Amino acid sequence: MVDVLSQNEIDALLTALSSGEMDAEELKKEETEKKIRVYDFKRAVRFSKDHIRSLTRIHENFARYLTTFFSAQLRTFVQIHVVQVEQLPYDEFIRSIPKMTILNIFEAEPLEGRMVLEVHPNIAFAMLDRLLGGTGTTPNKVGALTEIETIVLERIFNRAFGTLQEAWKTVLDIAPRMEALETNPQFMQIVSPNETIALISLSTKIGDTTGMINLCIPHVVIEPIMSKLSVHHWFVSQKKSRAPEEVEALEKRVQKAKLPIIAELGNSTISVHEFLNLSAGDVIKLNKPVGDGLDIRIGEKLKFIGAPGEVNNKMAVKIVDVIAEGEDEYDE
Repeated sequence: MVDVLSQNEIDALLTALSSGEMDAEELKKEETEKKIRVYDFKRAVRFSKDHIRSLTRIHENFARYLTTFFSAQLRTFVQIHVVQVEQLPYDEFIRSIPKMTILNIFEAEPLEGRMVLEVHPNIAFAMLDRLLGGTGTTPNKVGALTEIETIVLERIFNRAFGTLQEAWKTVLDIAPRMEALETNPQFMQIVSPNETIALISLSTKIGDTTGMINLCIPHVVIEPIMSKLSVHHWFVSQKKSRAPEEVEALEKRVQKAKLPIIAELGNSTISVHEFLNLSAGDVIKLNKPVGDGLDIRIGEKLKFIGAPGEVNNKMAVKIVDVIAEGEDEYDE
């Protein structure tokens, strides 16, 4: 962020320069000196600001879909929104979460590699309480999960991954699939400790219980599609994509559109005097032999060659040839 001086600071600076307390040449020298920025190789910057903005947009949609899903499943007030999207080493993420937490390890084909959805115990046990008939409160002391509790959580989070698939549709059609549920972060090593990850933090409130849900996406997993996370690609693909229902409705409207069809016997050029003196029985000589086909135009475009005839005592034209795109017009 650019520092902006107040009027008092500007006046003080000018006074210092005029009194000789500060040297203008030294200030110029400081400006021309090379600026050195410290780079920590343990915190490699793999995601640009453009990528972070795109991930934020995607997971803001994920938060909305997840709110709707959990509200329907738990039948209580649920509020989820994105707090922060940042990049940090995987080891730092592991050290920042509780020693006992809910870790949903999953894959998302066609992406290669594993990702993690970490759910704070307060949120997980509030969900369990609601799903098992309670009011949605969290026990004072959080213990290990029983076999039944593990199965219940696995089922609901496996279904919740459908909302992640929906949120990512604008970028890539993924198929998230639960691989395992862990409670100890030390037993979960999906990438090397120094690997950069994108951490999407979701603030979650279920009834009166609050906590965090963290989505950990390693850089190595989404590296093949990083170009699709640019803002330009995100907006272009969103603009081009249409819902199947919209496409079907558009096709039906196009099929009902009326087009003028003209079958030309031929043409001729006469003078205005000849035109004014035409009467019944006169013959106008056309520019085409009788045996040649008729030009059939759709609007002004020549599309078919036809032959004149009669059907049910009515004049008709039979299509005998189709003019392919790029061919020269017939007898032009």
